[in-house]
Amino acid sequence: MTPEPDVAADGDPRVADVRTRLAAAYAASAEAPAKARAKLDAQGKIAVRDRIGLLFDEASFVEDGRYANATAVGLPADGVVTGRGTVDGRAAIVIANDPTVKAGSWGARTVEKMVRATEMALREELPIFWFVDSAGARITDQVEMFPGRRGAGHIFHNQVALSGKVPQICCLFGPSAAGGAYIPSFTDIVIMVEGNASMYLGSPRMAEMVIGEKVSLEEMGGARMHCTVSGCGDLLVEDDVEAIELAKLYFSYVPGSWREKPPSYSVEEPTAPLTRHTVPERESVPFDVHEVIDGLLDEESFFEIKPLFAAELVIGFGRLGGESVGVVANNSAVKGGVLFADSADKAARFIWLCDAFSIPLVYLADVPGFMIGSEVERGGIIRHGAKMVSAVAEATVPQFCVIVRKAYGAGLYAMGGPGFMPDATLALPTARIAVMGPEAAVNAVYANTIAEIEATRGVAARDEFIAERRRDYEADVDLERLAADLVLDGIIEADELRAELLHRLRYAARRDRAFSERRRSVPPV
Repeated sequence: MTPEPDVAADGDPRVADVRTRLAAAYAASAEAPAKARAKLDAQGKIAVRDRIGLLFDEASFVEDGRYANATAVGLPADGVVTGRGTVDGRAAIVIANDPTVKAGSWGARTVEKMVRATEMALREELPIFWFVDSAGARITDQVEMFPGRRGAGHIFHNQVALSGKVPQICCLFGPSAAGGAYIPSFTDIVIMVEGNASMYLGSPRMAEMVIGEKVSLEEMGGARMHCTVSGCGDLLVEDDVEAIELAKLYFSYVPGSWREKPPSYSVEEPTAPLTRHTVPERESVPFDVHEVIDGLLDEESFFEIKPLFAAELVIGFGRLGGESVGVVANNSAVKGGVLFADSADKAARFIWLCDAFSIPLVYLADVPGFMIGSEVERGGIIRHGAKMVSAVAEATVPQFCVIVRKAYGAGLYAMGGPGFMPDATLALPTARIAVMGPEAAVNAVYANTIAEIEATRGVAARDEFIAERRRDYEADVDLERLAADLVLDGIIEADELRAELLHRLRYAARRDRAFSERRRSVPPV
């Protein structure tokens, strides 16, 4: 409620003065000056309080610290709006930079408000929406806001403490500069507005001054770069409104805290259910795994994360029978579905996220394995792959491995294969499981023999020998044999997969969530 000056003739002048000053401070934080509003309009942005209005249910927002730095000129609320409200009836906290106040930069009271909001989130286990649009720290306030126990570092400390305890959702509307760039990095999802959002530790001007590199802001840390190259961004959107809509949609898949279950919704049948013809029978024929995902999940419920980054692996939330599930799927339409370092990182973090918030995982395997060659070895693909395998092994939520087509080598392990104790390993009739494909296997074992036969008996004899060895190899890894040996828990047609998973999910909900007694793992990062 806006404070009103007291104009009563018999009122205390001192009280009237306080009311006048409070009304002025309130008004200053309510609406930006005309010049600042014009800049927002030119950038296609909306004001901070309008952003918050789009997030929270009507009349549910309660603000904290609105009069921060009220005695200073030009620093209404000290450039950040904090408080709580409800999102579709669910309580949450918001921390929102105001770009019209010194470009959303941080002062001492800005930091204190952010620290208090994260402390509230820790104390009450409430999710946080981070609305980031900040030029970073004010150098003039550095001694007050940077080094101390309640300085900016304490925000990051609290974010780490909140990780896996409550959802942290970031909409990046503008810059997130220098140390402030770590705010998005500690959140669960980063939604970036193309053309406005950026993250960088050092600006292009600083890069030129320090290391002599001339680079544009977009190349250095723009939204599209981070969503396609670095992987620091998860979703690329056109404007502020779309960012907030996606943030709320994401929130609909996750619980309010680690103690709760994700929200349930009414069951919707898939738009185009799976059929026996959805998956090409020949493993050499690439296809878009989104067809399988959409045919498996409730109608239009798939919420893909990082679609522009490491697209050979598809991850995201969906609903199966109205309940949240996480999907990890190889996409043979992109790079043959081979796993690279980036796709392993992408999967590992998503698996950790699902495990933290009790969201069951469905793996859809169609993977030749991890990429080989000197370039990826020098890039550390072994440790990146080990990170993904570690995430799969440590996850205690219900997990289902579906072998869609091939699952070769360590790719089987990375996709939650039998050795990682999934609740079930199911296979379509199109599936193959082996250390490697038949062509590579025959060549690896019989390379010298093949060369000798070709040299002494000719090409026809060589081809006949290779065909015989391939038949032997394929018989050795025959799908029926794998089921007979209890490697597989079931072989089912694609049109039965949804019903099978729904049935098994009901029982898997009872599973024990313990993994290993220890202080913590030492992940291979």
